[in-house]
Amino acid sequence: MVKTTKKPYLPPRPSLEYLENKAVWLAFVLLAIGLHVFEAALPSLGPWFKFGLANIMTLLALMYLGARAAFTLAIARVTIGSMFIGTLFTPTFFISLAGALTAATVMVILYKVFPRISLISLSVLAAIAHMTGQFVTVETWFIQQPALYYLLPPLLLLSCVSGWVNGAIATYIWQKLQEKV
Repeated sequence: MVKTTKKPYLPPRPSLEYLENKAVWLAFVLLAIGLHVFEAALPSLGPWFKFGLANIMTLLALMYLGARAAFTLAIARVTIGSMFIGTLFTPTFFISLAGALTAATVMVILYKVFPRISLISLSVLAAIAHMTGQFVTVETWFIQQPALYYLLPPLLLLSCVSGWVNGAIATYIWQKLQEKV
């Protein structure tokens, strides 16, 4: 009688490209979380307004890895960043998540419809969407006061400035990444 040994099933090994993309995504997430936590320690320019530095990583994830990576990065950075700063499942978390998802949605749609759009334009429009998403969330869930919208115009102006700066930084980083490839 011949003794046969049955080998256990081993799933196929992932490709090197797949592993590289996962490593890049993880690096983007870690940088975004770091920027999220760093920014939480800075003084605010107004209610619900931070400079949005972590959105640079969402832009780069969209350009480098695609729409799914950008969405998961936005969710991961808000969720994990909120755990670090102690705001998980608080109103601040939900406001931040609404803004991040609104911005990521606008980024993805605009990039799909206008693939040659500049990162600065994409960032400015995403910053406007981010602030608008936060305001709608605040007005719908927390402060049902129409007078709240008097704050929107100056904060949208600040969003345009921060979106432009973040887009310029993302463009610089994207160009440096392209040189390496």
